[in-house]
Amino acid sequence: MKYMLLIQAGSAEANEAECDYSAWQDFDKEIQGSGVVVSSERLADLVTTTTVRVGENGKKAVTDGPFAETREVLGGFYVVDVPDLDTALDWAAKCPGSRGSGAVEVRPVAES
Repeated sequence: MKYMLLIQAGSAEANEAECDYSAWQDFDKEIQGSGVVVSSERLADLVTTTTVRVGENGKKAVTDGPFAETREVLGGFYVVDVPDLDTALDWAAKCPGSRGSGAVEVRPVAES
């Protein structure tokens, strides 16, 4: 079964302070080497975000930056193909992004 591991930090600064780069390298090497990764990407810096909203009138509004109300910063994701939810949760717990003020949201990928 496929699950998406959405890596969220309390803030961009907190993520850098709470997780050193070598921890990320070690985790990525382990999860990639396990053969469970379907895809993964690290997202570009938060300041490169563009948000699109379409009003009731159908008019598109484009603004620079993320939702102002958002506290967490989505930093990246892994899509894994594992036997069950417990295995996906184990991988999420190993992820450096789950430490400190961060979190890893685990969601099943809808089957078509």
